[in-house]
This record gives sequence, C-alpha cells and structure tokens, in this order.
Amino acid sequence: MDIDLFEDEQKIFDDSAALVHAVESGEQFDFSEYAKLSKEYGRLLKHLRRSTRIADRTTIDLHESNVDLTDKVHFDALTGIYNRRFLEDDLTRVIKSLARSGGELSVLMMDIDFFKKYNDTYGHSQGDFCLKNVAETLAGTISRPDDFVARYGGEEFVIVLPDTDAKGAQLLAAKVLTNIRARNIPHEKNEAASCVTISIGITTGNVLQGQSGREYIKRADEALYMSKQSGRNKYTYIDFEEVKV
Repeated sequence: MDIDLFEDEQKIFDDSAALVHAVESGEQFDFSEYAKLSKEYGRLLKHLRRSTRIADRTTIDLHESNVDLTDKVHFDALTGIYNRRFLEDDLTRVIKSLARSGGELSVLMMDIDFFKKYNDTYGHSQGDFCLKNVAETLAGTISRPDDFVARYGGEEFVIVLPDTDAKGAQLLAAKVLTNIRARNIPHEKNEAASCVTISIGITTGNVLQGQSGREYIKRADEALYMSKQSGRNKYTYIDFEEVKV
C-alpha cells in the first residue's frame, strides 16, 4: 500500500498542535495521545530515511548510467578509442579554441594498407584483432593531453594534434609508421611489406574563424590518397592553405 509521507506528516503536525492547544486551554495533558503521536512520528521518520536511501541509490544509478551512456556515445566499441562522432564534435571545439588563440592545427588521416586482402586471407576475427592492435599503437604513440586518435570508420583512423606545426606532425607520422611496423603483424598479401603497414596523409594550417573540421579531414584525406598512389607504407604532407588544384 502506498504511503503519502507528506499527508502523514501534516496529520501528525495537526494532532500535535491540537494537543498543545488543549493543554494551553487548561485541559489535562493526555500522555496516551502523546505516546501515540510519538510512535507515529517515529514510523514517519523510518519511512523518510528509507525513501532518502532509495533516492540516493537512484541518483547514483542514474549517474552511473549517464557515464556509461557517454562512453558508448563517444568511444568505438571494437577498438576502445574515440569514434567518428567524438572526432567531429571535438574537432569543432578545437578549431574554435585555436582560432581565438591563433594556433596551428595538424590532422593525420590514415588507413591500413590492403586491409580487405587481410580480411580475405586471415578472416574477420583476425581483422578485428588487427584493428585493435593498430588502434592501440596509435593511442600509445601520441603523448600530449590534448592530442587524440579516433576511428573514422572501417580501417581508417584520424589523429588530431592541436598547436602542432608541420614538422612536429611529420615527426609523429614517422614514429607512427615505425611503431606499426614494429608490431610485425603478418600480412602476406600486403604489396608494401610482409607485415601490416599503414599509409598516412597530413595537413597543417593556421586556424582561422570559419574553418571546419571537415575541411581539415578532407585535406588530410587528399594527402592520404597521394601516399597510397605512390606505394603506401609512408606519409605525405600537404599544407592546408596550399592552393587546391
């Protein structure tokens, strides 16, 4: 049976007020009525404490659910790194911040060389293993708090480097290539090497108001295409402001 705690509280208050009024009017103090009111008040407090515990537990559960939901929204389920949605949202924030401070932004776009052939040769389960290893390597290569890596889709990944010039971006790209090769994941159908490798496209620009993350990703993707056309297992750099032919 549902208990209306507020209604019970009001009744106890009214009965107590009536008891006080009776004593003030000269009537004899009714100990039995007082004992009854005390018992009802104790019962009310017990219910209030229980309701408070339930409310606190509910609040904690809701907070934990919200945290879990945020994780699911922002992180790629397979690799555990950020997903494309987070990339697009946070890149917008980064660009706005750098536009105010006049900073540079470098974006690296990359994909695994001949990944379809890898899946066809070793199977999709092993393909998932490969994606996880590449993601882990990329995440382990970046070190600054504001840098981040995200899975763009399929075998494509993006690294975002705020306040990083062209030289710094190329140094990181070279390190990424070395670290991926060091994993030495066999890939017999890779025409660029005997192990899993990646190709990288880099762009760097002085961030201005009105620029978009999509523009930087598109420019990095153009550089990635050049890497793939010229043999793969390498990086190609193009300046963001360079005239686009």
